[in-house]
Amino acid sequence: MKRIVFKYQDAFTATVTDAQIQALKPAAADAARTLERGDGAGNDFLGWLHLPSSIDEAQIAAIEQSARLLREECEYVITIGIGGSYLGAKAVIEALSDNFAAYKPTSGARILFAGNNIGEDYLHNLMDLVSGHKFGIIVISKSGTTTEPAIAFRLLKAMLEQQEGKQWAARHIVAVTDAARGALRKLATEEGYVTYVIPDNVGGRFSVLTPVGLLPVAVAGFDIRALVAGAVEMEQSGEQLMIDYAAARNALYNSGKKIEILVNFDPRLHFLAEWWKQLYGESEGKDGKGIFPAAVDFTTDLHSMGQWIQDGERTIFETVLSVGDQHHQVVIPSDDADLDGLNYIAGRRVDEVNKMAELGTKLAHVDGGVPNLLITLPTLDEHCLGQLIYFFEKACGMSGYVLGVNPFNQPGVEAYKKNMFALLNKPGYEEQSAAIQAKFK
Repeated sequence: MKRIVFKYQDAFTATVTDAQIQALKPAAADAARTLERGDGAGNDFLGWLHLPSSIDEAQIAAIEQSARLLREECEYVITIGIGGSYLGAKAVIEALSDNFAAYKPTSGARILFAGNNIGEDYLHNLMDLVSGHKFGIIVISKSGTTTEPAIAFRLLKAMLEQQEGKQWAARHIVAVTDAARGALRKLATEEGYVTYVIPDNVGGRFSVLTPVGLLPVAVAGFDIRALVAGAVEMEQSGEQLMIDYAAARNALYNSGKKIEILVNFDPRLHFLAEWWKQLYGESEGKDGKGIFPAAVDFTTDLHSMGQWIQDGERTIFETVLSVGDQHHQVVIPSDDADLDGLNYIAGRRVDEVNKMAELGTKLAHVDGGVPNLLITLPTLDEHCLGQLIYFFEKACGMSGYVLGVNPFNQPGVEAYKKNMFALLNKPGYEEQSAAIQAKFK
């Protein structure tokens, strides 16, 4: 079976040595044991730890049945959620999809996303697109009251009921929510929606292997069994890889490398990086600590951010996602005139050129003082993505413990919400509203 591979030898520089990375491996291994014992900070949010191996046939079959109904009876399925309630599904779907799927005929429903912003024109454009078409909704929220998805769901639910009738709408709205509590659970019970549970002990950014991610991925037509199987494999036999990554990135952080840039050379991995940014940013950025997670798409960004990475402040390191086999072959043709000067690579595959760009970039950046970590995926398929998702999740928990923070809370996320609610005069925020208004006088 193909496995992802992690290497850190190109991280060795004047600022970090193999000895420094080796010195942190016992701490990373101890963090892994802390996770397994469940006695560390945030231990009430460890439901993701053995989630892959706990998913049974009945759960998979139920998700596939719901997905089949939505795929067969809807032209569009809108997944409503924010943060971890949409990024994981978006990452997997984009990684597995044809780059131009949106412009090609499809045999199933097209997946759209809402509730991840408060853009008025975005919502108008979305509603205009699905108007007059059969569409379904997957609404994802533990509480049902998170502002961004709640606004989108209120609008789209009303539109769907008006367009198709309440009975049809109820059959084509699926709620992924709390098992017993919250506004969405109450509504789903009253309306008779099919529901799936977000486990209480799984935070949003760790939820991609729950129905939060599996249902949209299945609706998109991808193999969630293979995705889960890849995660199970990493859960059961990939611990050393995760120890190495957690140790390497913390050694780099301790040496003054405060920014980690996740690099890909395949445009399908753009949203995988967006998911990764939330996973690590929300998990480690607290108590005045934490590596800042950034991402670039190469070779595209070599013509923009490449200058800063090559010659800017030396506070960065890169983690490169390298994809082995492509699904298709495109060979560069010869041209008699050779005005573009490309005949020297005529007869070669485009991917060979891309791989040399990848290698050349690594050599240039390492020579320029940018340490490189390397994660190689044999290919971009469900099984390898399942491995990668679990690899990043567990390594994140381990890395947070090595750093000395609780990787499973996010107290800073609430600050903007309190100000927004006060500015909107939400009931219960009168005191905060008055305090904010006083600042503008």
